[in-house]
Amino acid sequence: MHNSAKNHKLTVDPTSISTVTEPNHHSSTLVYDIRDSRYLNITGRCTLRCQFCPKHNGSKQVHQYELSLSAQVKPEDIIPLLGKVTSFDEYVFCGYGEPTLNLHTLIVVATHIKAAGGNVRANTDGLGNLFHRRNILPELAHCVDSLSISLNANTEALYIQHCKPKLKGAYEALLEFISLAPDYIGQVQVSAINGLENVNIEQCRQLVEQRGCEFKQRELDVVG
Repeated sequence: MHNSAKNHKLTVDPTSISTVTEPNHHSSTLVYDIRDSRYLNITGRCTLRCQFCPKHNGSKQVHQYELSLSAQVKPEDIIPLLGKVTSFDEYVFCGYGEPTLNLHTLIVVATHIKAAGGNVRANTDGLGNLFHRRNILPELAHCVDSLSISLNANTEALYIQHCKPKLKGAYEALLEFISLAPDYIGQVQVSAINGLENVNIEQCRQLVEQRGCEFKQRELDVVG
């Protein structure tokens, strides 16, 4: 899960919440509201195993909402739950997985939102190109207004230590994605967490700003 989805005060319309029944009879939230944005939880899969992520520390919840998923979410699961597009400042693809791993659903749903006049943001670990073995940014450019990318380390060694990527060459691919993103997406913000052991926040800022993106400093265990 990327940091923007934790520890906010949720204001949720109960009629907007969709649940799917898990084998253990727990329910998973597909959409949930934070302030004036609607968040879309489309996959439980991830390319990272971040040691600071709650799902690797015994929790798969945002407040009372269970975000674990047993299957990839399809466009037809999400589109009926979007509500009135103009009622929200933006729709954010962000759950407890990496949304670009369910790229088809992301693009179909985002295109639907854009056609209805809405704004779309995707929170990503920036490894979509590496995972799909192609540049997915041209596809995202048609339907995504802004990207929030997690950097979280100023060196490859620290990235491996804290984020434990599943794919080889992840850090280099992430930096390349950050460099490419402004050529395709209007707003690109890249974050790093202050408080991770040995991570130099100012060096993270330099890496981001050198690549033409906005830097956002987050604090460990404090989100928002």
